[in-house]
Amino acid sequence: MMVDSLIFDLDGTLWDSRKTVADSWNIVIRKDAEVKKELTVADLKATMGLRMHEIMERLFPYLSREKRESLLEELSKEELGHIRNYGGTLYPKVEETLSELAKTYQLFIVSNCQEGYIEAFYEAHGLEKYFQDFENPGRTGLSKGENIQLIIKRNNLQSPIYIGDTDGDREAAKYAGIPFVYASYGFGEVIDKDHIIEQFQDLLHMRLERG
Repeated sequence: MMVDSLIFDLDGTLWDSRKTVADSWNIVIRKDAEVKKELTVADLKATMGLRMHEIMERLFPYLSREKRESLLEELSKEELGHIRNYGGTLYPKVEETLSELAKTYQLFIVSNCQEGYIEAFYEAHGLEKYFQDFENPGRTGLSKGENIQLIIKRNNLQSPIYIGDTDGDREAAKYAGIPFVYASYGFGEVIDKDHIIEQFQDLLHMRLERG
């Protein structure tokens, strides 16, 4: 592959934040009589890769749309504070690999998260220095594929690839017209992929020729 830049998904690709998110959401849920039960890490796994309104519909189908929207505001506020303070679990060799990749390629993040989530990830783990730019639907209101296109256009990228762990990531890369690398250690199952990595540091050994 002739490559000049790597665009990463976040959850299931760079880290696993499910425990931190579940802990923070349950603080809010315990105070809300309308929510039937606390959430588990397994509950959140089934929502990975979805946009926030889709996650709320999946986890709280019995709540009205208005209630889900107001609940989401409370959950997001608590979640971002928790992530900044406690972080998540980085996959093995993430920082070391990013450090090496950043010497040759421009690095970016596009995630289906709320505004402030990527910034909280940066703050918790000190990884902002490796990335040139990021985007998410919480900030733009766009789909993941559209946000990938936005990053490509904004940074004048000529031959980027997208690395993610779900079929939604594959679809987003296809929409944006760029190759997809499947992170098989993540949360999703992807059958049709251009390339595969079984651990994050495998990116260092792929044939990524400088574009």
